[in-house]
Amino acid sequence: MTSHTYLRPALSLFLLLSLVTGVAYPLVVTGVGQALFSDQAQGSLVRGDGQGVVGSRLIGQAFTDPGHFWSRPSATAPTPYNAANSGGSNLGPLNPALSDAIKGRVEALRQADPGNVQPIPVDLVTASGSGLDPHISLAAARYQVARVARARGLPREAVQALVERHAEQPWLGFLGEPRVNVLALNLELDSLNKAPAQVGKAAS
Repeated sequence: MTSHTYLRPALSLFLLLSLVTGVAYPLVVTGVGQALFSDQAQGSLVRGDGQGVVGSRLIGQAFTDPGHFWSRPSATAPTPYNAANSGGSNLGPLNPALSDAIKGRVEALRQADPGNVQPIPVDLVTASGSGLDPHISLAAARYQVARVARARGLPREAVQALVERHAEQPWLGFLGEPRVNVLALNLELDSLNKAPAQVGKAAS
């Protein structure tokens, strides 16, 4: 048998599979995604009042002023929450660089709210594995209530109620823990006294 006996079927199969997996399948998946999960397929974008798109519910942002809730630290480089460079610091628990980073974050939190003697939730001083986490734990949000209320000149009870309203319960009721989307929380917080959120700014 000549090589042409095998070459023609091989090329035909190659072209067929290329069309199926490289054209038809992506088109079908994209179409189904746009039809049934349009918001997710578009990136779960968040739009502010009169500000257009201000971010995504899936990617965190850095907030640094005391009048906003602060996100979980991000280890992406060169800027925090860099979706093109997702990843953690890869620093081990005995690495002095990790200890120094945590100490610096603890000090910053204490300086921002000297009267707060509550234990600092761990997610406020450690980065996530992706570096893009848009959520903080409910405990981390509650820890910041007094500082935010004071900076905003709002009743502490009003800010606390806002946090509780934004609490997302564990998936299926038991997977994970209650959490809060920081961007969504800050945007509603801004609507209370019309102080625009400084979204998309990197922490200094």
